[in-house]
Amino acid sequence: MRMSYLDASRVALEEEMRRDPMVWAVGEDLGRGGVFGQYRGLAEIFGNERICDAPISEAAILGASVGAAMMGTRPVVEMRFSDFALCAMDELVNQAAKARFMFGGQARVPIVVREPIGMWRSSAAQHSQSLEAWYAHVPGLVVVCPATPADNKGLLKFAIRCDDPVVYMEHKNLWGLEDEVPEDPDFTVPFGEARLVRKGRDLTIVSWSSQVHVAARAAEALAEQGIEVELIDLRTIWPWDKRRVGKSVIKTKRLLVVHEAVSVGGFGAEIVATIAEALGGSAVVRRLGAPRVPIGYAPSLEDAARVSEAAIVAAAREMAGGRRRKGARS
Repeated sequence: MRMSYLDASRVALEEEMRRDPMVWAVGEDLGRGGVFGQYRGLAEIFGNERICDAPISEAAILGASVGAAMMGTRPVVEMRFSDFALCAMDELVNQAAKARFMFGGQARVPIVVREPIGMWRSSAAQHSQSLEAWYAHVPGLVVVCPATPADNKGLLKFAIRCDDPVVYMEHKNLWGLEDEVPEDPDFTVPFGEARLVRKGRDLTIVSWSSQVHVAARAAEALAEQGIEVELIDLRTIWPWDKRRVGKSVIKTKRLLVVHEAVSVGGFGAEIVATIAEALGGSAVVRRLGAPRVPIGYAPSLEDAARVSEAAIVAAAREMAGGRRRKGARS
């Protein structure tokens, strides 16, 4: 069935709430459907005991959810924007992520913390960040960044069934994206399995979330110039699919990691370092991310912080030596 990225997540949550009475959702404005509409209609189906409106306190929302998860329920915690979740870092990083380890496996915190990420309609510096690398650094957290409607259904369902805390990062600019989504209520997408978007032999590009679509357009442009890109959508940041990425880079001998987040300290550095350590000097590696600046409100300033299709094409051409295959168009 064809549906939007937003509706795919709503359907996933509804199916999981019907499947498991211990699944519930909590956050600000959920009763009216959520700030983007991703909970629309669920309060009418499940009532306010399972679709729970909360006061404006991210620390209280997440703290209560950690306790509820340790008591046997499966909360889906809505943070509205990834930037707002920073108010609840102690509850997530010091409590949820470490509980299983600190209690010797006797406790678990099966929560899904939904944090919409990325630049969207001039939302400025406090509503536009992509902070996935922060969470990947924390032992005990799973980090998920779906790029397609199908993955937003399958990954969210898998996350809800997971016994560990999952930071689930949906890009705000993808809410309206439509594509085919499996109707099977048991359809899930496992963590740690990247998606091969297109095959190629000249250069491997690894990306995730909204930037996958920018990279796909760049790959099309590069194909017209005779450069064949193998594009991989990582889907989950932790765990990430080292096997698929490594296998691709062994073939192409070139790796370009592209992400919307700031390049400095971004997760692209981790991927590049891992592949460089594994393959030594046999592969050329590079990362491409945003400059280390706050994201401006003005569209012109916002665009200055974006990793554009043109920037990806230029980086790929440089890495591939600007090669052209016979018959390629100029």
